[in-house]
Amino acid sequence: MIAFRRPIAILLAGATLQLAACAPVKEAPRTAAPPPVKAAPAPAPAAADAAAAAGPALWKVADEDTTIYLFGTVHALPASVEWYTGPVAQALAAAQVLVTEIPSGELTTPAVQQAFIARAQLPEGQSLRAILPAERRAAYDAALAKFGLPAAAFDRFEPWFVAITLSTLPLLKAGYSMEAGVESAIEGKAGTEKKRAALETVESQLRLFDELPMDTQIAYLGAVIEQLDQTVPTMNAMVAAWAKGDADALAELLNRELDDPALAERLLYARNRNWAEWIRKRLEEPGTAFMAVGAGHLAGKNSVQDYVTKAGTAVVRVQ
Repeated sequence: MIAFRRPIAILLAGATLQLAACAPVKEAPRTAAPPPVKAAPAPAPAAADAAAAAGPALWKVADEDTTIYLFGTVHALPASVEWYTGPVAQALAAAQVLVTEIPSGELTTPAVQQAFIARAQLPEGQSLRAILPAERRAAYDAALAKFGLPAAAFDRFEPWFVAITLSTLPLLKAGYSMEAGVESAIEGKAGTEKKRAALETVESQLRLFDELPMDTQIAYLGAVIEQLDQTVPTMNAMVAAWAKGDADALAELLNRELDDPALAERLLYARNRNWAEWIRKRLEEPGTAFMAVGAGHLAGKNSVQDYVTKAGTAVVRVQ
């Protein structure tokens, strides 16, 4: 059973993706970036039906003295994608608190970098190529050669880390970058005057992958390699669906990428329930919060909104 494929981390675990993207590897030459994707202009407030197609989806949970906006992010984007318009900009401006998956700035601390290396590396005396079955090893060596990397480039690293890194390299080549990602832009727009809150830690996101059974990690790496040529087209389709606010299309693409029920529970549904509980508790505190989390968590069945609604609180689509 294939656990998850291609750029799934870009929608589910931004900390892991961002750390993996910093790996000391030779970057392949860039090709032309994907064509620009523009969000449509914001509609008039009365145009409720048009709101859903105005741009990246935005939802609102509110009571008499609290408002929480829910906005789905993509952790890496081409610089050509324009999305910060209308209701999204207004919602962020109105918020006193910016809520993200992990604490702002935590990725750059030496302690986090050291923890990442510790978790990503295999035990002393082991090598990745030695633990790969022969047929997977040949495909793995061929994949590294495509990027001009030596066969031993990742020998000290666990399969989950190598899988995420190999998913990232085609996107970097195609013009995607973390700097153009939604979190980076939102952090800049929020400035220093807004308070910050986080739903998880970098350590907890690393554990999502590092604690996977080794055979699952190897299967993940194998699936990434088999479909490496589809990484960019798949991500382009996800970004196009996200940019026009088509949550149903995004959910369909996500379901293709994450087809193991146990791993869907681990990477997606359990976290969505936790975040819905965070929203329930946050409604007890007056004020306005802007929650920016991976777009995969706000799409399809068992999304954050589903769990909030099941708990008896209404969720309204704003854009």
